[in-house]
This record gives sequence, structure tokens and C-alpha cells, in this order.
Amino acid sequence: MDWQAIFLSLKLAAATTAILLALGVPLAWWLATSTRRWKFVLEAVVALPLVLPPTVLGFYVLLALGPRSPIGALYLRLTGGTLPFSFAGLLIGSVLYSLPFTVQPVAASFAALDRRLIEASWCLGVSRAATFRRVVLPLARPGIATGAILSFAHTLGEFGVVLMVGGNIPGITRTASISIYDQVQALDYASAGATSLFLLLFSFLVLVLTYSLQRRAWAPWPTN
Repeated sequence: MDWQAIFLSLKLAAATTAILLALGVPLAWWLATSTRRWKFVLEAVVALPLVLPPTVLGFYVLLALGPRSPIGALYLRLTGGTLPFSFAGLLIGSVLYSLPFTVQPVAASFAALDRRLIEASWCLGVSRAATFRRVVLPLARPGIATGAILSFAHTLGEFGVVLMVGGNIPGITRTASISIYDQVQALDYASAGATSLFLLLFSFLVLVLTYSLQRRAWAPWPTN
């Protein structure tokens, strides 16, 4: 089993999930509460990674982060390095690819909240920011947890975007999914099977935890 690749995948998944929670929760709240007519355009952009082939998304991310692009050129001037085939570039690609797995469950959780509770908080003189922190976030906790879990698991199994943006550099961009591909190509089925089994068990555990959270969130009455 390629533990180096597994640890790198876990590191990438954790960093991606943290960034997505910081960016995705406010975005999800806006999507759930906004009345803008053009909101559907942003919803389509957020959901695009769900239907877009990973290699296509990875190709455009690679072009956007290249040293000739504005983003890549700025990063090169600031750090002296390049985003493609680096962990930083891999992180950007993973955030874009897993964005809908955070935003959609959280937005659905926000949309299902009882608006009367929020308005009651406002009527009591609590500010919008404090209401969001003390009322909205605790009530939407199952949806937020579901988004975080799904994003983490989705990032852990990425292949197409990771390969296009990061390549296959051991210890830097070689994730578990790429390691499995290399092991199969080398006819090392024992190592590939061990790494695959780890990802299979982990994915199953993630689904069990996700459905458990959703069941608790939608249960009409508490159960013993």
C-alpha cells in the first residue's frame, strides 16, 4: 500500500474541505435566500463540475493557472514557483471540482429552515450576523456536516483533475487514485488491491455517516 500517496490524499482532502466550508457556506446562504433573477446562472456554474468531464475541467484549470495566465504570472512573481504540478495548484483544482458537493447540501439545508425563527431573532434585536451565527448555523449543522463529509470523500478519490493539474510527482501531487493507476499499469495487483480496499471502506463509512446525518436532520420526531 502506498501510504505516502494516501497521506497526501488525506492532506489534500482536509485542506480542500476547510477552504470549501469557508467559501461555500456564505455562497450557499446567498443561493438559498437571494431573489435575484439571474441566480440560476450562478447555480449552474456551481453545479457544472457534476456534469463536466474531469479532464475537461482539469484542462481549463491548467490553462488558467499556467505561467502565461494572469493568475499564474502573479503567483510566479510572488513565490518564484508555478501553480501547475504543485500542491497549491492541486488544491485549487480540487476546490473547484468539489464545490457543488459542499454548496448544494448546505444550500438545501438553509432553504429548509423555518424563516419564522430567523425573523423572530431579528425582531428581538439580534443583528443579521449574530442571527446567522447563533440560529442559522446550528439549525443547518446536519447539512453543513453532510457537505463537508461529501467534499472530503470526493476529493480523496479524485483522478482526472488531479492528473491534469498536478501530474504524478511522488510526495507532491501523487494521490492515492493515481497510485492505484500506476500499480495496475505495473501489474502490481496486490498493492493496487490494498489501496483500493482502503478507499472502498473509507467511502462506505462516509456514506453511512452521511445518510445517518440526513436521517436525523429530517426525522419528524426524536427516536430512542
